[in-house]
Amino acid sequence: MTFDVVIRGGRVVDGSGLGAYRADVAITGDRIAAIGRIVERGRREIDAEGHVVTPGFIDGHTHFDAQLFWDPQGANSCWHGVTTAVMGNCGFTLAPAHANARALVVRNLERAEDLDPAALAAGIPWSWETFPEFMDAVDRTQKAIHYAANIGHSALRTFAMGERAFTEQASEADLARMEAVLEDALRAGAIGFTTTRSEHHETSDDRPVASRLASWEELHRLAGVMARLGTGILEGGTEGVLSSDPAVVLETWRHIRRIAVEQGVPVTAGLIATKAGGRAMLEQIDAIAKAGGRMYGQSHCRGISVLLSFKTRLPFDVLPSWKALRSLTVEEQRLRLSDPAERERFAELAMEGDYSGWRGLGAMPRPPDYDGIRVYARGLPPNPTVREVAKARGVSPARAMIDLAVESDFETLFIQPSLYPQDEEVLLDVLRHPRTIMTFSDSGAHLSQIADASIHTYLLGYWVRERGQIGLEEAVRMLSFEPALAWGFSDRGLVREGLQADLNVFDPATVAPAVPRVVDDLPAGRPRLSQKSTGFRATLVAGRVTVENGEPTGAYPGRLFRNRLAAGRPGPRTA
Repeated sequence: MTFDVVIRGGRVVDGSGLGAYRADVAITGDRIAAIGRIVERGRREIDAEGHVVTPGFIDGHTHFDAQLFWDPQGANSCWHGVTTAVMGNCGFTLAPAHANARALVVRNLERAEDLDPAALAAGIPWSWETFPEFMDAVDRTQKAIHYAANIGHSALRTFAMGERAFTEQASEADLARMEAVLEDALRAGAIGFTTTRSEHHETSDDRPVASRLASWEELHRLAGVMARLGTGILEGGTEGVLSSDPAVVLETWRHIRRIAVEQGVPVTAGLIATKAGGRAMLEQIDAIAKAGGRMYGQSHCRGISVLLSFKTRLPFDVLPSWKALRSLTVEEQRLRLSDPAERERFAELAMEGDYSGWRGLGAMPRPPDYDGIRVYARGLPPNPTVREVAKARGVSPARAMIDLAVESDFETLFIQPSLYPQDEEVLLDVLRHPRTIMTFSDSGAHLSQIADASIHTYLLGYWVRERGQIGLEEAVRMLSFEPALAWGFSDRGLVREGLQADLNVFDPATVAPAVPRVVDDLPAGRPRLSQKSTGFRATLVAGRVTVENGEPTGAYPGRLFRNRLAAGRPGPRTA
């Protein structure tokens, strides 16, 4: 017998959390055919000596809805071992959308997800109105990774209500329309319904996105559609669980509990591991489980940080004294700042500037905290603060940032700390909790502000290798089997005979995120952050090598997954 691929001599970390073992892995077609001592040859042989072989990683929180149409590779997730991505989170999707009202859908997401309007206009090949039509368009598109799609509340509300979605409560007729459209989407294979109530989610014209206008009763009506059909998971972003008002916190959890326990709909939501509130959120999730409901907290493995640079955004951009400089092209800014006297003048303006005009939304740069902003010198901590670099150079912190940028031809990136600083002790408890999922990369959004597709390699490099506080087998389970269970992917997440041959081959001694860089390859030539990784020999999707030694192979075996109700439609099924 000849196999299509044999991965030889690696140490299998199978995703279950059980101990690793040495074995070969053979693949026929898109399935794992055999595990053990394989004597037969493969048409393709991969040497995994000194490497581990793991399931492909699953990311449950992405926003690839637009990007997948212009980027078949699935960057940056594809560089970090992700083989399946769940998109359409936080209520933001490109469908449903009336042909004459697509601008309303884009309005919901372009600021909330920091997606460049010019890139969206140039890159989205609109060919759909309904959600089933959108799913079919995704199906037809070349893909190097697998996708599963949620339907978003803001898009659904806008489709049913038009402009009124941004200003009014839904009428009974509006609710009936939304229920019908949601049912159509679920029957076409949407794996869930998503929403947001976060104050950070605003439209491009400074209004709350459509889902923030919805009452809790509207949300319960829509959750009821999933309950009646027996499918789907509800994902939501809400400020209520983080509120300083105890009454708001209690009210929010009361409604989440009603959805998860009384309506019987699984719920997932972001969990911030702050010292004040992280463990309290875990207690609420445990209480829901004790009452018979299912809820999963989505956790990062580091603070969500915004990356700053002269090629994208800076804290100084809000200063009137900097606006003329920042309105120049990158080349013109370089030329202007090549003069040391000009660098000093702009440094003084930055140090003395009035930052009171700043609005603290989402991934926007904040007033500079030079003790918190770090120079992105290596993919894993530690990285020096700007103040530390400035002190070593004998200059002001703003001058240090300018000098570093000029010296690197504007390639230097700076890490702005999270809006919600996470406590590492609490974060470790959150990561290891049985009802949390390590996800939340936001890949496909914030393309020039955040590079969190690397959380998977960060977990392996930082928490497993450098800190030694999470075992390799435990970490791989977090990245594969646990999200597979949460989102109902019954044929992946483990290295097992008969399961999908989505696999990673990497060196645990060197796996890590690389330092990001800014590239101008979005549609319309707009910038984005590109971040690869180190330590990966190969990533396989459906039995085909899609990334080899950090480079794409040109293979696009990815598929769109649909829920079990989508009988007769193309693509594999979730549980």
